[in-house]
Amino acid sequence: MNPLYFSFIIPVFNRPDEVEELLNSFKNLEGNFTFEIVIIEDGSTVDCKSVVDKFSTKLDISYYFKTNSGPGDSRNFGMSKAKGNYFIILDSDCLLPTQYITIVNSYLSSNYVDCFGGPDAAHYSFSDLQKAINFAMTSFITTGGIRGGKISGDKFQPRSFNMGLSKKGFEASGGFGLIHPGEDPDLSIRLNDLGFETVLIKEAFVYHKRRISWRKFYQQVHKFGMVRPILNTWHPRTKRLTYWFPTVFSVGFIMSIVLFLFGFEIPLFFYGIYLLLAFILSLVANKSVIIAIQSVLAIFIQFFGYGYGFIKSTVTVGILNKNPEKQYPNLFFKNVK
Repeated sequence: MNPLYFSFIIPVFNRPDEVEELLNSFKNLEGNFTFEIVIIEDGSTVDCKSVVDKFSTKLDISYYFKTNSGPGDSRNFGMSKAKGNYFIILDSDCLLPTQYITIVNSYLSSNYVDCFGGPDAAHYSFSDLQKAINFAMTSFITTGGIRGGKISGDKFQPRSFNMGLSKKGFEASGGFGLIHPGEDPDLSIRLNDLGFETVLIKEAFVYHKRRISWRKFYQQVHKFGMVRPILNTWHPRTKRLTYWFPTVFSVGFIMSIVLFLFGFEIPLFFYGIYLLLAFILSLVANKSVIIAIQSVLAIFIQFFGYGYGFIKSTVTVGILNKNPEKQYPNLFFKNVK
C-alpha cells in the first residue's frame, strides 16, 4: 500500500463562519501528518475566500469557486482537483477532535479499506437545541445508532459529513450522484456493488454542529424520508423493514390518542414508556432537564417528518412508479459543466 496522503474535501454554501471554526480545529490536530484541505465554494453569495486567506500560511488549502450544483457534485469537483490518494469528506458545520487524523491513519494503515465513515457527536459548546437534535439523530432508540456509531444491516453506509473515500474508489464509482439528500448512501451502495468495502471507524467521530432550527430540522428529516423509497427503487436489495418505523410510530401514536379518548389507555401507555426512556437517556447523556425535554420534542419531529416523507414517496415512487426527478425536483441538483 502506498503511503496515505489525505485530502480533506469540504463543500460550502454561504457559511464563512462555519469554515473558520472548522479550519481552526485543523490547526489543533495531533500528529505530524501531511494533508491538504480543498474547499469548494458552491455558488455562494456570501463566500469564505477571506476566511481561507487567513489560514493560507498555516494550512495547505486550495480554494475553488464554482456555479451552484449541490454538495455531491461539489465534492466530486473537489476530489478531481485534489492531490491526495485518499479523500476525507466533511460538512462545513463540523469540528475535528484533536486525535481525528491519528485515529484514521492508524486504522487504515493496519486495516485498509477504500471507504469508511465515522460517527457524529455533540461538542460541549453546542447549544441545547443542537444537543437535543444530536441525541435524536444518534441514539440507539431512535435511529438504531447508525449515525452515532452503530452498524445497521450487513454493510455500513457512511454519511458525507464524515466520510473517507480512496481515489481508486472515487474513480471507479464516479463519485456522488445528484440526489440530495441521499447521495451518500447511494454512493456507499454502489461502492459495495463494485466490490469495495465500507466500514465504520467508531473512534473517528466529528463534532457535527448542525446550525439548525426546529423548522429546518423538520424539513431535513422530511427530505430524508422522501429519499429512502427512491434509493429502495434504485437498489432493491437494500430495503429494510426498519425504514418503516417512523411511519408506524407516527400513525400508531395518532391512533393511540384516538383509542385513549374511547377509554383504551394501554397503547398510549406504551408510548409514554418509550418517551420516558428517551427522556432518561438524554438526561443521563446531557445532564440537563431542558435538553432532555427538547430531545423528546426532537424525536417527535424526526419521526413525523421522516414518516410522512417516507409514506408519501413510497406511494408516489414505489407504488405508482412515478419518476422521482419529475415528482420531486427539489431533491435533485443539475450537473453544471
